[in-house]
Amino acid sequence: MTNFSSIFVYMRCDVIFIFLLCFNLQAQSDFGPPSNPTYGIVQQNIPQDYYQEADGKSSGELKEALYQIISNHITYPYTSSSTDTWDIIQLSDQDPENHDNMILVYTGRSQDKDYRDGTGNYSQYENGNGNQSNSWNREHVWPKSHGFPDEDDNAYTDVHNLKPCDRSVNSSRGTKDYDFGGSEHSEAIECLTDSDSWEPPNSVKGDIARILFYMVVRYDPGYDHNNNSFDLELVDYTTPNNNDPILGKLSSLIQWHNDDPVDDFEINRNEIIYEFQENRNPFIDHPNLVNFLWGDNAGDNWNENLGLNNLSDKLIIFPNPSSGLLNFNKTLNNEKIEVFSLKGDKILDKKVINSNSLKLDLESGVYLLKISNNSRVVNSKIIIK
Repeated sequence: MTNFSSIFVYMRCDVIFIFLLCFNLQAQSDFGPPSNPTYGIVQQNIPQDYYQEADGKSSGELKEALYQIISNHITYPYTSSSTDTWDIIQLSDQDPENHDNMILVYTGRSQDKDYRDGTGNYSQYENGNGNQSNSWNREHVWPKSHGFPDEDDNAYTDVHNLKPCDRSVNSSRGTKDYDFGGSEHSEAIECLTDSDSWEPPNSVKGDIARILFYMVVRYDPGYDHNNNSFDLELVDYTTPNNNDPILGKLSSLIQWHNDDPVDDFEINRNEIIYEFQENRNPFIDHPNLVNFLWGDNAGDNWNENLGLNNLSDKLIIFPNPSSGLLNFNKTLNNEKIEVFSLKGDKILDKKVINSNSLKLDLESGVYLLKISNNSRVVNSKIIIK
């Protein structure tokens, strides 16, 4: 007699394999990692009317509408023989320049996907010097101890909140809040840390902030595996030795969000997680939402048409490459102009009032130009000859 249960299992495994293979192909695009970001290569595939219920809302109603849109996502087991969070992260955070590798969040290191915690196969890496401390594991950007400590809790396995991380660096970050300052970490040398805070590299500061903004909206409220409710909140102070569902520091995170705009790597990550969990990070799709919830536009009605793509289609920057003089096809009035190096260092920060040109005294190279006001942002890569 045929064992139909076994056949079903084999068929399910085949479907999962094909499913993951398709996403592996989708993830292999010609865009840069966070340390060398690109912009405009990966396209957002926001379903039509996905944010319709949030249009015209403000303050608490806007946050509630976003919650209704992104809650009730499909959950995957933390670790399983079927599709689990390991599998999804290996696609969402794959190195676009080496598809066998991951990009680790705080070190920026590109590391073999199989060189991960729990496998026991460490010595075959790093020319025979590999060890468990350098393997990668899953960092909960919002610490699991701050609201959802059980592996059966939905928030625990939410891949939007999980990033691949060097095992020992993950341990060093622990449950520290995010804020400026501290001493250089011995291994993640672009990170600063002290007794109660962790400052990530400039290249992922915005990524970290937008993950935490997502968590605050998605789990307001959240429910644990016993159906007990909890409410994640960002506060404007650090929270040492505290396991309450709060995390800091809000003002620093807003600054990081503004200084490190959404790049192709982050957009690609959002698209892949959406295909599995069927929910998106609104702050990647529409970065200006931060300003409407916590910034100068708090209390104003949000409109999806104020988004990045709408403005980018209208503002033309020329010539590019340039000898240093940039022209705009329309007059900029009370716009903030920022220029960043490809490493994320801010080189210029100024206000432009009633002008359609900008003179930059920069060395030859490639830079990121950011033009923003209270409700919209334009990012453009510029080349100085």
